[in-house]
Amino acid sequence: MRARQFFISTLKEAPADADIASQKLMIRAGMIKKLAAGVYTYMPLGLRVIRKIEGIVRDEMEKSGSVEILMPVVQPAELWQESGRWEKYGPELLRFKDRHQRDFVIQPTSEEVVTDLARQEITSWRQLPVNWFHIQTKFRDERRPRFGVMRSREFIMKDAYSFDRDAEAAGKSYKEMFDAYCRIFTRTGLVFRPVAADTGSIGGNRSNEFQVIADTGEDLIAYCPDSQYAANIELAEAVQVGGERKAPTEDMTKVPTPNCDKCELVTGLLGLPLIRSVKSVVLASDRFDKDGKPLPAQIVLVLLRGDHTLNEVKAGKLPELKSGFRFATDEEILAVFGSKPGYLGPVGLDPKKVKIYADRSVINMSDFVVGANEEGFHLRGVNFGRDLPEPEVADLRNVVEGDPSPDGKGILKLQRGIEVGHVFYLGTKYSKAMNAVYLDENGKSQLLEMGCYGIGISRVAGAAIEQNHDDRGMIWPDAIAPFTVVICPMGYKRSEAVREVCDKLHDELAAAGVDVILDDRDLRPGPMFADWELIGVPHRIVVGDRGLKNGEVEYAHRRTLDKREMVKTEDAVTFILGKLKEAAAKA
Repeated sequence: MRARQFFISTLKEAPADADIASQKLMIRAGMIKKLAAGVYTYMPLGLRVIRKIEGIVRDEMEKSGSVEILMPVVQPAELWQESGRWEKYGPELLRFKDRHQRDFVIQPTSEEVVTDLARQEITSWRQLPVNWFHIQTKFRDERRPRFGVMRSREFIMKDAYSFDRDAEAAGKSYKEMFDAYCRIFTRTGLVFRPVAADTGSIGGNRSNEFQVIADTGEDLIAYCPDSQYAANIELAEAVQVGGERKAPTEDMTKVPTPNCDKCELVTGLLGLPLIRSVKSVVLASDRFDKDGKPLPAQIVLVLLRGDHTLNEVKAGKLPELKSGFRFATDEEILAVFGSKPGYLGPVGLDPKKVKIYADRSVINMSDFVVGANEEGFHLRGVNFGRDLPEPEVADLRNVVEGDPSPDGKGILKLQRGIEVGHVFYLGTKYSKAMNAVYLDENGKSQLLEMGCYGIGISRVAGAAIEQNHDDRGMIWPDAIAPFTVVICPMGYKRSEAVREVCDKLHDELAAAGVDVILDDRDLRPGPMFADWELIGVPHRIVVGDRGLKNGEVEYAHRRTLDKREMVKTEDAVTFILGKLKEAAAKA
């Protein structure tokens, strides 16, 4: 490829509304152009990256036995109504009506469509297992699309779906996809970590995320350096800490705490460590009668140690909150507790009005401080069993660094990550709702066991940049770079010698299967280098009359531009092929 045949349009500055490195650099490099909030056009450079990621994904999916299909972007509402997700999915599901006033959606995912396909095509146990995948545009109507391709509304995703005869076979399919994903992200050259995760709106009872490690990641990962344990903080188990409960040493006393509506302020006033306080978080689950009329909400009080934070995913698994929950309103709190927030506590509450759960870290506390359910007052010296009933206990908090690892093999550390892939074991969640069955050896109808497996193709591109950039621009891994090698001539039009060597290098590298571009735009060295450093092509060859007088060209890797090497002109192709082989071996 020659630059004059291509389309390169770089900017010196990113738009003011660009927030993170990948967004800024992709816009500056002319890889994407914003059309609307969260909707982008992929320009030639960006599309080359996307196609390379797709190529790796497609190759590994096919090696794993998955067969490619292509399902529509537009899906009929009936399938979503049948699965029950028409109401449950929420406002991210873009709904619309056609000219006949029939309801449709723009697909955010394809569980319903592929289950409908399977119930039509899979009839016998002899056809199983089946695994289909497709690479398709998705749309999720994000409330706040941001960070460029990292959280856009329209994006490109690979989703695959497995169908098996029983849970054991489905587990094997899940493992095959898990292994394929490990190979995919290794080949892309990214540093990643598979972690246990919550199933979220997709459902099922087992899932793993694939997180690219990056400081700008929205997800927080808990992992143990001394073992294989790793989980998204939403799912990471908080092991009980604090040892056995000590006997009370204080009487429960009501103390004034004016203007102290936070645990830090209360313990500071009382001269106590923060871990002696218990915070009260009030949650509500809306209820309705058989006619759909609203009833008073179910109120749940969650007790957390003062230095801990609520894990909303864990809270959503409490029996009273499984159908969905929200934070209670001030009016609801006042009606149940008789006080405004900031002074709430579990002592003296009517169990008919509120259900109380204590986090594991709270149940072994003694002589702790809680709100007195009266503005300006708290209770100190509070103890379970003596001053209030023993509550039900659950894991309700986010883990923190230093917590014991749930596998008992060390302590937890936290790091940021960007979710680029997710695998789910769905079981019969969709096949049962949509009656997707097959006939077994005995002619008996059985539900299909399902798994689903997604990779955010466009998000992988953004994550790669977040993990690989500097103040000059992007630094692409070889496997997904828009071009692998760039040839930069010093005076392409002015020097016949430079032009001959550049053309020869380009043609020989291209013939060897290298994705090479020759910059024949005849730019000055400064702007030319700035463009390619911004674009992030990993390998650069500079050809100039000064070097050619010594029979040499200059090589530099984008990651180490200050470590330039002079290479004999006749050895340049062999040298580059060796560098590419080294890079591939490290991936």
